[in-house]
Amino acid sequence: MKKLILQIAVLIAVFFAVFTLSKQINWMKLFKVDKLTKSTEDKLGDLIWKSYSATITEETNYVVINAIDSIVNKICTANDIDSSTIKIHIIQKDEVNAFALPGNHLAIYTGLLQDCDNADEVAGVIAHELAHMQKNHVMKKLIKEIGMGAIISLTSGNSGTVSEILHLLTSSAYDRKLETEADITGVDYLMNAEINPEGLAQFLFRMATTEKDMPKAIYWISTHPESEERAKDIMARIRVSKKKNFTKSADQDWAIVKKELDKE
Repeated sequence: MKKLILQIAVLIAVFFAVFTLSKQINWMKLFKVDKLTKSTEDKLGDLIWKSYSATITEETNYVVINAIDSIVNKICTANDIDSSTIKIHIIQKDEVNAFALPGNHLAIYTGLLQDCDNADEVAGVIAHELAHMQKNHVMKKLIKEIGMGAIISLTSGNSGTVSEILHLLTSSAYDRKLETEADITGVDYLMNAEINPEGLAQFLFRMATTEKDMPKAIYWISTHPESEERAKDIMARIRVSKKKNFTKSADQDWAIVKKELDKE
């Protein structure tokens, strides 16, 4: 009997030792996520976008397209990001939403553009999504949520996995750590581009007033929660930087862009 109890105790000890060790292992590094990203992310992104693009209509108004291109190029140039690698998609949907897909696909809904009061707010959202891309948050989120096997199966044409990933990236939140990193990095991107990052804070403060009774149309807030707290953190980051001289995020008059969108 004593021998049996001892064996059970040893098994329990081994279990907890293995469990504790597994928690300390950097699985992202162990399975070479960076290498996986470099070799497959573009293919993943293109597969997902091909599936999604069949269900939506992209914006064709050059006033709107050029305005967004101008903002993206300004942020990228100031932060040594190759803007030619950013695949911008402006989608004709009323929902307030923007999201990043694998392979540097950046999707922005016209509903979000119409909701923004000025170009600084739009630049803030774009900088935040660019930060998710540059920090590899998209792939980290996918691996955490659906696993390496599902991602690999997607490259073999598993349509069910495509739908699952698309839903995950467009309608579920990043964890708080990744969200905070994207906020901080996005603010730094904006300041480097001499764009006032208060635009992002103002957008979040305004969205926070609608969070409690949030209509389903405001998807960006549902995937980027705790808006008021994040806005306060952004303002604190700005104060610490002591940077005060900012130029407008783009030369175009944002009112003209919104007027073009209202025609549709």
